[in-house]
Amino acid sequence: MGYEYIKAFHLIAVISWMVGLLYLPRLYVYHAETDIGSVRAETFKVMERRLLRAIMNPAMILTFGFGIWLIVLNPSLLSEGWMHVKIFCVLLMSACHGKFAKMRRLLENNEKPLTSKMYRIWNEVPTGLMVIIVIMAVVRPI
Repeated sequence: MGYEYIKAFHLIAVISWMVGLLYLPRLYVYHAETDIGSVRAETFKVMERRLLRAIMNPAMILTFGFGIWLIVLNPSLLSEGWMHVKIFCVLLMSACHGKFAKMRRLLENNEKPLTSKMYRIWNEVPTGLMVIIVIMAVVRPI
């Protein structure tokens, strides 16, 4: 398979992953504002679980898989400063994904450890990381 096709599939996976990373904490905002045990709260639990398991987890795995494949095909990328920053931010994005998974488990168990305002703040973290990652990959300033 050609390098450009692998890059295209990598980008498709990244977009899918980002959709989830941007939407899941928004669901948490609404979930935190509902009454425990309500029909609405139970609906949010289903939506959150399906988003994480059916879209976000596979998309993250594919993102890493295609990204590693691109590096294997072009190992000189690892000598570039912008790639170091990008990889670091992707690792932070993965940590964010893990944090969101933990938040989902807590909400699934009817625990609301954060306010809707705090979930709104968490909603912005993937956006900031995405901006840095895209600038590194496209502009390559370092």
